[in-house]
Amino acid sequence: MIPALRIIIHMGGLHRLFPFWLAGLGLLMFDFQLWMLAALAYGVVIQWFNEYLIHRFIYHREPPTAQSPFNKLYRSHIGHHEFPADEEFFTGDDHWFPLRFAAISFAAHLLVLWPFVGLWPAVEFAWVALFVGSASAFTFYEYCHTLAHLNVPKGRFGKWVTREHMAHHYQDHHATFHVTAGMAWIDRLFGTAHNPARARARYDRHTMMSIGMDPQDLRLVTARKAYGISKTPRHIS
Repeated sequence: MIPALRIIIHMGGLHRLFPFWLAGLGLLMFDFQLWMLAALAYGVVIQWFNEYLIHRFIYHREPPTAQSPFNKLYRSHIGHHEFPADEEFFTGDDHWFPLRFAAISFAAHLLVLWPFVGLWPAVEFAWVALFVGSASAFTFYEYCHTLAHLNVPKGRFGKWVTREHMAHHYQDHHATFHVTAGMAWIDRLFGTAHNPARARARYDRHTMMSIGMDPQDLRLVTARKAYGISKTPRHIS
């Protein structure tokens, strides 16, 4: 637990969310109302879906053919698959993305709720839901993800999280898109739960770590050079 916490406290995305989370905590402490519990639960649930949908449909989309957008995807996720133990790749390099995403979502919720409940109740609901509920769920996701990738002694919880997430990295990158502990249900819901027989059928040792791409693909080679990566991914060493 401690090694994972030492890493996530330095994550830029969480740093940028923290003041907004703190303000939301103030709302809960000094203006608490029962409906805020529903707002918290709603925020957690939508973050669970965000986690799954972003991982599956953005990070695992068809790799761009143009090098510039490919480089961005490489730094956001492909590089993490090629170097899963490298702490530098545990997150992307756009540390403002979580706050931008939360701010856009906040504005959208405000526009929808304002006509029905008034401005201040809409602000309170959206703030508590997104900057407390969703942000807390996102922080727990980062903790689970970091813990899964660290080579440290782990208890029952850590082994469980690691076993589930490593199936995505080392057995079948087309499945198990959830990371947060206890979220296997969302993969079952969308038909991407880990299936050992299906995983064996589509397993390719040569391309597994580069999520289906030839590891010598020029886009991969160029992206590695662009980010100053001199080491060789394990599957092509």
